[in-house]
Amino acid sequence: MGLFKKKASCHSVQAEPRSSGKKVVLVGNPNVGKSVLFNALTGSYVTVSNYPGTSVEVARGSASIAGGQYQIIDTPGMYSLLPITEEERVAREILLNESPDVVLHVLDARNLERMLTMTLQLIDAQLPVVLVVNIMDEAEHMGLSIDIPLLQEKLGIPVIGAATAKKRGLDEIRQAIAGFDRKKHAVFGYSKRLESDIDSVAQLIAGDYPLSRKSLALLLLQRDEEVTDLILSREGENAAIAEMVREKIFERRESFHLDLSMERKGIVKGLLADVLTIPEKRKVTFSERLSRWAVRPMTGVPLLLVVLYFGLYKFVGDFGAGTLVDFLEGTIFEAYFNPWITRVINGLVPWEIIRELFVGEYGVITLGLRYAVGIILPIVATFFLFFSLLEDSGYFPRLALLVDRVFKRIGLTGRAVIPIVLGFGCDTMATMVTRTLETVRERVIATLLLALAIPCSAQLGVILALLSKAPGALLAWSICLLLIFLVIGFLAAKLMPGETPMFYMELPPMRLPQLSNVFTKTYTRMQWYFMEILPLFILASVLLWIGKITHFFEKAVEGLSPVMASLGLPKEVAVAFIFGFFRRDYGAAGLYDLQTKGILNGRQLTVAAVTLTLFIPCVAQFLIMKRERGMKVALAIGVFVSVLAFGSGYLLNQFLLVTRLL
Repeated sequence: MGLFKKKASCHSVQAEPRSSGKKVVLVGNPNVGKSVLFNALTGSYVTVSNYPGTSVEVARGSASIAGGQYQIIDTPGMYSLLPITEEERVAREILLNESPDVVLHVLDARNLERMLTMTLQLIDAQLPVVLVVNIMDEAEHMGLSIDIPLLQEKLGIPVIGAATAKKRGLDEIRQAIAGFDRKKHAVFGYSKRLESDIDSVAQLIAGDYPLSRKSLALLLLQRDEEVTDLILSREGENAAIAEMVREKIFERRESFHLDLSMERKGIVKGLLADVLTIPEKRKVTFSERLSRWAVRPMTGVPLLLVVLYFGLYKFVGDFGAGTLVDFLEGTIFEAYFNPWITRVINGLVPWEIIRELFVGEYGVITLGLRYAVGIILPIVATFFLFFSLLEDSGYFPRLALLVDRVFKRIGLTGRAVIPIVLGFGCDTMATMVTRTLETVRERVIATLLLALAIPCSAQLGVILALLSKAPGALLAWSICLLLIFLVIGFLAAKLMPGETPMFYMELPPMRLPQLSNVFTKTYTRMQWYFMEILPLFILASVLLWIGKITHFFEKAVEGLSPVMASLGLPKEVAVAFIFGFFRRDYGAAGLYDLQTKGILNGRQLTVAAVTLTLFIPCVAQFLIMKRERGMKVALAIGVFVSVLAFGSGYLLNQFLLVTRLL
């Protein structure tokens, strides 16, 4: 019987694989290589879905091992059987509800002493554990020596040394899965007093549970609310259990967690005696030095500026939005494809109004397809390539540590750096990723900041390309966005109830990115993004065409003319804002068109760029906001962002007029 019952709410991104045969569950801390091992075992037979009743995604796949069929489940990162975050709760629920035949505990060989405490918990719980000591290559490079057979003898469970990223140990892991036999494992004793407390509670627990009575007693004494509710809700000795737990907690006061933690550390040290050999003077590698530089403010901030300059400004803005867009949009579409397709459509379609739908001013092909492929695609491709390089190098967790202190001022932790940075690729995708943040307060603040001050890659690339020729304009745009991001985040943190949670993050090794991983991630993200934007761009073109033939579009432009005038902008800029309602990147592409026609001067371009960046979230992002945060929150954010965008544009225009800086 499972510990938890949840209302099912699952969605898949790929076809559900056949889930026949035994179940293998992968568990372990974040960034220890679980996903690499999962991919190696399952190949392409994978589905990703929300765990029932939660917003946490879980990957499942099928594998054929030694002639048998297995279902492989990749759980979110967890540090202990006592959960803190939603991801840890989901990982534990899978362990307890799915009745796994094998539990692969994957840990980092470089952090063996710290991570073995969870192995002890899994063994105490009498789960079918196989220990995978991963990233052995990095540990050996650091001079660490691990006696795997001796560790296996001491633990009494199968232990495999591996480097799954380099396909080392995969055959041994498959053999361990296929030949797993629930034999007796080692039993680890605590101090006399602690054992007495555990036994006092454990002997009162009756019934059949997925965990051992010892493990359940430990969780009860650690005040695990979900386990407490479950056990105390059952018939039997509930009153006696509750009274015993209260008595032991009262006797210990607040010391139980600390005592248990210290004793587990002592057990681990005993286990590692003669197993782990550390050189007296260990060689410090360049990647370790780079890792330290990345998290220290004095070196980390300059390093971040270098990454942003060469990655975002030069690669995405200059090369992607400049060179590639000029070639695709200017040469391919404008010079060759659009004139050719226009002649073809004009020859085939006798009705002017239908020709306008395909190859007119707002035509599906001449505008929608040109924007999507000629302008947006190269910018998105370069950004996701840059993002994947950083991700595979291990830089993001270090960036999270670097900005954690600043993020705490705006109600977030360093963990929020992932959705925030991902927002520079696609705010819609990033809004979905906010579900990984620990509290509702964090998720709302992050969603607000993504909707307000984080331009998506296409919008960012176009704006960088437009403003790069005027350094003053680019500086003004950057300062405005940064100030608004920090001020609104600070105010939101002050006004919203709740406290900023504790922040901790596992640091994977810094390494040279593997090109196969980088290209796979880039392709997957581009495929998802392009499949989302192309239908929306086509729909937007159709709606604009309808608006043109009904003259509604002209009326909308005229209606926005006073607003544009108050911002010091010509009325033609209203077109870009109408485009931006469908998608932010669509609006940026419209601004690109206006600039190439020479309609805007430096001041107007700066004001338009700032206002458009802050402008209302696009339709896709708004729908995701509605799904993740609810209609009331999504509407409130949409209205607030729109008012702030035009208010900021007005103030910026007045400031630039008075100072004549641009």
